[in-house]
Amino acid sequence: MMKPLSGRTRESQQNGGVWRDQRGTSAIEFALLAPVIILMYIGAAEIGNLLTVDRRVESVASTAADLTAQVREVSNADLADIVAASTSILTPYPTTPLKVVLSSVVADQNNAGKVAWSYSSSGSGRAVGSSYALPTGTTEAYSSVIVVEVTYVFTPLLDLKKVFSPGAFNLRRTFYARPRRSLTVAKI
Repeated sequence: MMKPLSGRTRESQQNGGVWRDQRGTSAIEFALLAPVIILMYIGAAEIGNLLTVDRRVESVASTAADLTAQVREVSNADLADIVAASTSILTPYPTTPLKVVLSSVVADQNNAGKVAWSYSSSGSGRAVGSSYALPTGTTEAYSSVIVVEVTYVFTPLLDLKKVFSPGAFNLRRTFYARPRRSLTVAKI
């Protein structure tokens, strides 16, 4: 014959109290750990997205530099096409926070770099004639290099700023490519 529930409760209180009763422990542990596990999962997914976008931003920079360095002369329409082709690498991520600046930097007789022309996907590019410090060994006297500077503001997809997100991350990449068909790439 089964004892009534109230008798079982009295018996457990007499033999050591409520502390020895293990019923419901798993439910309490799950309730405490579930939010932590969910936040860890979301954090891992966001870190994965950030790393993927970072690699794609690097690919955008190298592709834009490579496409520009393959021609002898470019127009603004050509540069717009190069930027459009390069930004397609970011698919399926948004391209709105992306800024691409393409510049031709020509070295003088002292190997000091000056901006010959510049194009920006949004806003203004570098000022023509302004000096540009290139890494050592990038150019020789009277040579040139195509410089592509890419910036991307990555905002986590789940936008949990109120919970734990640090907000946006500024990703920056600079890529250098020497012109292939001439000493400089002229802008027409």
